[in-house]
Amino acid sequence: MNKVVATAAEALADVHDGASFAVGGFGLSGIPNVLIRALYDKGVTGLGVVSNNCGVDGGGLGVLLAAGRISRVTASYIGENKEFARQFLTGELEVELTPQGSLAERLRAGGCGIPAFYTPAGVGTPVADGGLPLRHAKDGSIAVASRPKEVREFDGVEYVLERGITTDFALVRAARGDRHGNLVFNRASRNFNPLAAMAGRVTVAEVEELTELDPDEVHLPGVFVQRVVVLTPEQAADKGIEKRTVRS
Repeated sequence: MNKVVATAAEALADVHDGASFAVGGFGLSGIPNVLIRALYDKGVTGLGVVSNNCGVDGGGLGVLLAAGRISRVTASYIGENKEFARQFLTGELEVELTPQGSLAERLRAGGCGIPAFYTPAGVGTPVADGGLPLRHAKDGSIAVASRPKEVREFDGVEYVLERGITTDFALVRAARGDRHGNLVFNRASRNFNPLAAMAGRVTVAEVEELTELDPDEVHLPGVFVQRVVVLTPEQAADKGIEKRTVRS
């Protein structure tokens, strides 16, 4: 099955207001920049986003955030983005914070058809006990707080129940892919990308190079990918760096 789509806009043609997205990447590493820009150009709003973080000011998902297109975020890290903090603290944005490992497993579980699982991460904290702010009021008070989760003991150890995550769409970026949707990720970009791809009912992958792949080198099977967008050399080379450091 040839899953290659001519443009990012065509690959996202059926996205609607209020759609939910799992988005790969960690900071600016491995983020699907071209698809995020196409989503911005489409003009949809009220989006729910599940991602490790929400980009930076002016970069990645931060572009959608600054335009007021995102209404809810499930993430494990919300630093590096002042606009994110402003929207959250003023009640414009609903945010579900979850431990990073739990978020990764929630995406993987959703993609595998597992509705929920138990983990020790978060036991004895507001993650399990409830009370984390999901939405603030304009005056900074907590308008909506998280509810307590089920905690169960196994072999003398307490575990909290976490739900698997599925989304309407997933956006990911891969270094290489084939026309069947099999993907290979490069180094640090193999972070949340495979997991996000698994969680989406419709997964769109932007790939830097379209090629034939040896089955033994595939990181993500094409069964999880519905559409492939091949980047131009210029798009493939356009990669952001969050913090530049210079070695003395």
